[in-house]
Amino acid sequence: MNILGISAFYHDSAAALLQQGQIIAAAQEERFTRRKHDPSFPLQAIKYCLHEAALQLKDIEAIAFYDKPFLKFERLLETYYAFAPMGLRSFLTAMPVWLKEKLFLKRLLRKELAKIDPIAAKKIKLLFPEHHLSHAASAFYPSGLTEAAILTVDGVGEWTTTSLALGRGQDITVLQELRFPHSLGLLYSAVTYFLGFKVNAGEYKVMGLAPYGNLQAESTQNYIRLIKRTLVQVQEDGSIWLNQKYFNYATGLTMLPDIKWQNLFGFPRRLPESELEQKHCDMALAIQTVTEEIMLKLAREVKRLTGAADLCLAGGVALNSVANGKLQNSGLFRHIFIQPAAGDAGGALGAALAAHYLYFKQERTITPGPDAMQGTYLGPAFPNWAVAEIIKKYRAVAEIVNEEDLTTRTATLLAAGNIVGWFQGRMEFGPRALGNRSILADPRNPEMQKKLNLSIKFRESFRPFAPTVLVEDAQQYFQLPGTSPYMLLVQPIKPSLRRALPKKFNKLTLTEKLYCQRSALPAITHVDFSARIQTVHAETNPLFWKLLQAFKKITGHGLLVNTSFNVRGEPIVCTPADAYTCFMRTQMDYLVMGNYIFTKGQQPPWPEKTDWQKQYGLD
Repeated sequence: MNILGISAFYHDSAAALLQQGQIIAAAQEERFTRRKHDPSFPLQAIKYCLHEAALQLKDIEAIAFYDKPFLKFERLLETYYAFAPMGLRSFLTAMPVWLKEKLFLKRLLRKELAKIDPIAAKKIKLLFPEHHLSHAASAFYPSGLTEAAILTVDGVGEWTTTSLALGRGQDITVLQELRFPHSLGLLYSAVTYFLGFKVNAGEYKVMGLAPYGNLQAESTQNYIRLIKRTLVQVQEDGSIWLNQKYFNYATGLTMLPDIKWQNLFGFPRRLPESELEQKHCDMALAIQTVTEEIMLKLAREVKRLTGAADLCLAGGVALNSVANGKLQNSGLFRHIFIQPAAGDAGGALGAALAAHYLYFKQERTITPGPDAMQGTYLGPAFPNWAVAEIIKKYRAVAEIVNEEDLTTRTATLLAAGNIVGWFQGRMEFGPRALGNRSILADPRNPEMQKKLNLSIKFRESFRPFAPTVLVEDAQQYFQLPGTSPYMLLVQPIKPSLRRALPKKFNKLTLTEKLYCQRSALPAITHVDFSARIQTVHAETNPLFWKLLQAFKKITGHGLLVNTSFNVRGEPIVCTPADAYTCFMRTQMDYLVMGNYIFTKGQQPPWPEKTDWQKQYGLD
């Protein structure tokens, strides 16, 4: 049985393919079109999935779309009716698109699929599981758990914004739901908008900005009080009620009424790209604190309802790795599995899995070992001959080496302070680069965070970088209970690695805080002594594991800085051409792609030790 899952027409469109319940391929459309968060029909992603499985469209038993369009249309109509006469402009903007395309989604899907195979497109079965069921299925079925509580939290699907469910065997039973317009995801997105970041793209920036706030400051505590007193009422079971007088998302063209928020919090909405001030940091910390409180209450409630020992998480809010770390530390659950593509892209996979188990009633077999996401390496891979074609096309300077020399020489370059683009194997599915489409560096280098942000990624200087560490060495560096293969858990670094902060740290500016030496691993230590950790496992990524082993042999440390192989505003690279173009446009020192090591011109392959290495005794 071959089932194709699709998510599209909102943001982060994607496709995923199952064969006999096994995940064969999955990818976001943005990686092929090079349009970040591309919402369009995932034509290229579908073509890739079919190619990976050596199938044609006629071989697919069913296509599952990740939500129900008629339910979503019902929600739009009822919402406009409830808020009338407000929202007329938004109504007039939205309705033509719905009446022309989205309402008749079956027709639209068949029209797009006809670009692949016109005959098969007319015959193929189309299924429409609900949005939050797709999220729940994406987390539970690949988790490897026979029974688990399931918590899904996002902006909104059709009506649901939060669901609490029980997964048992091949069944998922939804126990409670929170409905639109009351949404934790939309509350967080509203603050994201108020702080000058892009909705559905900048929420992780708010999470990264929060540690620069001061929780003890009166301003932060006041923001928390105002959020909980005026914007949202939080109940003990985690359910919330949002005061719609302070939000426009239900029927407006913006997230919130600027003047009301300015009057409430005492400062205007920050304009994009303008300077970040302490009040913005404190506001980010306030919404992060409220979010963590709500997530913990929801987790306690789903635990009470199910009695399950384990938890599965999905939905866009499940990408909040700081809140995930707090859930892990709560001890409520024995094990937490978070879908690595927790947002809408993962809905494509969840829709296919829901169709397989709930519609077609296929038996679920769980085998011992890691989860079924295969390290989330589910995208396209490229052979060495494809890399050789890039060398020929661009007259690139590159040297081919065997695998053992590849990891040793790359580790040597990293230990010498170089920044290396690392392009290997199958592309990751989801928002995180996990060692196949990554930019790597030495975490011991105190200058590395600044250099990576400003000269490589071209992004805000406050943004933290994640460590990737050998799973067997993780406890040496981090207070991490268990593993974190998908870079979705934030935990503190060990106290023994920390350095004392200045006595007046909280009075420093954001920039001054950023460049304080916080630990022996400054490039991956955030201002609150935390890190978003990826544990690397030999079973799922043997070559990346070997690279870390080689770096450990040279430096004594089995960990690296790992950030996604892209620059600001662009998707993670997909093809060798994408990688080479990104390499040449930035100040990356080397590119390792397949068995080739690329340089820029005639650089010496073994650079001398830099001043910072001598200063810190690393030579």
